[in-house]
Amino acid sequence: MIGQVISHYKILEVIGEGGMGVVYRAQDTRLDRPVALKFLPPDLTRNAEARERFIHEAKAASALQHHNICTIHDIDETSDGHLFIVMDCYEGKTLSKMIERGALPIERALDLAIQIAEGLQKAHEQGIVHRDIKTGNIVVTNGGIAKILDFGLAKLSRQTVLTKTGSVVGTVAYMSPEQAQGRNVDHRTDIWSLGVVLYEMLAGERPFRSEYEQGLIYQILMEEPKPITNVRCDVPHALASIVAKSIRKDPTERYQHLAEMLMELRALSEQIKTDASSRLMPREKPQPSVAVLPFANLSADPDNEYFSDGMSDELINALTKLNSLRVVARTSSFAFKGKNEDILEIGRKLRVDHVLEGSVRKAGNRLRITAQLIKVSDGYHIWSERFDRMMDDIFAIQDEISIAIVDKLKVSLLPEDKGALAKRSTENLEAYNLFLRGRYSLNKHTRESIYDAIDKFQAAIALSPTYAQAYAELASAYYLLGFMYLAPSKETHPRTMEFALKAIELDPTVADAHVILAVHKDGAWEWKAAESAFRKAIELNPNSATARVHYAFHLLAVGRLDESLEEMRMAYSLDPLRDPLMLGLVLLRSGKLGEAQEQFRRSFELESGRAQSLWMSGHVDILEGRYEKGLSTLRDAVSLSGNNPVVLAAFGWGNAIAGKRAEAMKVLEELHERSSREPVRPYFSAKIYSALGEHELAFEWLDKAYREHDSSLASVMTDESLAGLHQDPRFDELLKKMKLIPVT
Repeated sequence: MIGQVISHYKILEVIGEGGMGVVYRAQDTRLDRPVALKFLPPDLTRNAEARERFIHEAKAASALQHHNICTIHDIDETSDGHLFIVMDCYEGKTLSKMIERGALPIERALDLAIQIAEGLQKAHEQGIVHRDIKTGNIVVTNGGIAKILDFGLAKLSRQTVLTKTGSVVGTVAYMSPEQAQGRNVDHRTDIWSLGVVLYEMLAGERPFRSEYEQGLIYQILMEEPKPITNVRCDVPHALASIVAKSIRKDPTERYQHLAEMLMELRALSEQIKTDASSRLMPREKPQPSVAVLPFANLSADPDNEYFSDGMSDELINALTKLNSLRVVARTSSFAFKGKNEDILEIGRKLRVDHVLEGSVRKAGNRLRITAQLIKVSDGYHIWSERFDRMMDDIFAIQDEISIAIVDKLKVSLLPEDKGALAKRSTENLEAYNLFLRGRYSLNKHTRESIYDAIDKFQAAIALSPTYAQAYAELASAYYLLGFMYLAPSKETHPRTMEFALKAIELDPTVADAHVILAVHKDGAWEWKAAESAFRKAIELNPNSATARVHYAFHLLAVGRLDESLEEMRMAYSLDPLRDPLMLGLVLLRSGKLGEAQEQFRRSFELESGRAQSLWMSGHVDILEGRYEKGLSTLRDAVSLSGNNPVVLAAFGWGNAIAGKRAEAMKVLEELHERSSREPVRPYFSAKIYSALGEHELAFEWLDKAYREHDSSLASVMTDESLAGLHQDPRFDELLKKMKLIPVT
């Protein structure tokens, strides 16, 4: 049937088969949108009972309007008498496919159980019982929304039962005891099946298993399953109780209505979120905390701002190495640069109890540096000092300020901490001056400033060949060129690796070099080596928000979603004013679309005109089915980004998902044309082809991305844009080549 046009639906491909029919992906040529068509097998078309059941499926499902139930649009018949249903076609994967890779995270399983229960509750309220709830009948969309399929076995109250007396309808492994015996069933049979599905999501296996159908039925009727906590020890007791109650053999001992089960599921979900928030989000700690604000440049020459900024940077970098002191990251501290904000308000926003502020006046080789350590609660200066020195004394001044902070805050120092505070990568003042200028340029994050930084770092290294920190920053600069798509990855990756390794060779304690090495290893799909490098970086610099952000994305790439979110939240506790975009992205990849959207909106409000914030916000709108709004937002993002290929590709993907094939193809043509004169990653084309249902082309471009070592592939396992490819064996083969799943 592939390629045929039936009514006004063009058949594109088979997307599923089962006992009650074959499902095809098709294109609605009138409304120009993707749909799914479900046909009865030819041998059942002539069966009057099956035909009647099929019609009832359409009527029952079309009466149900709920975001967790598959939407039915029409029922029709081919010229030779084959009935079919027209329904929504979702980009996503079945719950059974998701569980193939193992048990789901507890929060994810709980969220999906609540969604399924809400959909079933809507059906029960209208007198409809599904009677075939199973993981294969639940599709989880790219946006993380559970959709219940196949109400074809539904028993409508006050209607004739379509099955013969004693016949069994449904899938045995998920049947309630009363259903397995062929007795009359009511809505409580769905509660049993949902309990089995929840057990399977949490355990990665079903509660009743046998190679033979009769053995399976015997277990359902006569045996008790292993308690879920015996299979998975981290399942909360309250959740184990919900599972156990929902699969009681006597229907009168189960939840009598889904409203009861939902109330307990929602309460537990809120409790878990509250516990996670109190554990992961910033909270008062027993150790002291400090924010080093950017030192004011009081020099006559405004060009000396690089030096005043560098002074603050050096102090932050020295203090962050101390385990017993919480130091706010540079991003948040520098948010107050040039602002005359009240110390109490600064302390509140940064969640610290002490603030260090100061100024620098530089004239030739003469320096005047002032510094004040202020207690936030009362504004009291617990320490202040003025240094009138020569440039030759700059390292000694930094040491004196750091030691004064440690002393006044009563921070306990280990022997290695004392060494870390005073450690220098160079004693060459000219090289150091070039280094500060280079870092000042690097922090501007433009193409010109990054290349200027590279020149400065190389000049510093020429004067001081063992300057480990300069090598680390040089590695960072090349990494940024690739990350910001300002140069091809194949050019930036080798230099990044070379300079990071050189920095570590010269000084194994330079944490920044280990971070860059870890990120590079991720880009090379050397996940174990990356994990080791990240752990080393955080051990050397526990206050590094940057290290934790990168580590969060490493954990995301390898599918450890809960750990990724925990690490990202830790990063934001160290860097509370950091743009929330990165947190939003991890929430998005974890299926928490509402929370992700809130972070994207906050990101946009922080700096109006942020193309990336608009891009991600529009992405969520598309995933949740708000196509027109999402495309409008993505169109604005493309404009604000200056037609950046990454954002343009997102716009193409959005059009493909929304069924606007012509617009998506235009974007593909532009990306392919631009790739001849600027870096355009093949991964972007793969995402658009996947959304168009062009799986052959999608895999061709993924293979091209693999051969070119496109670093965007690091997100392939959790990128919801590619969910339509997950059931294809070639997807698992790609993951194996990238060492994301074991080769068996």
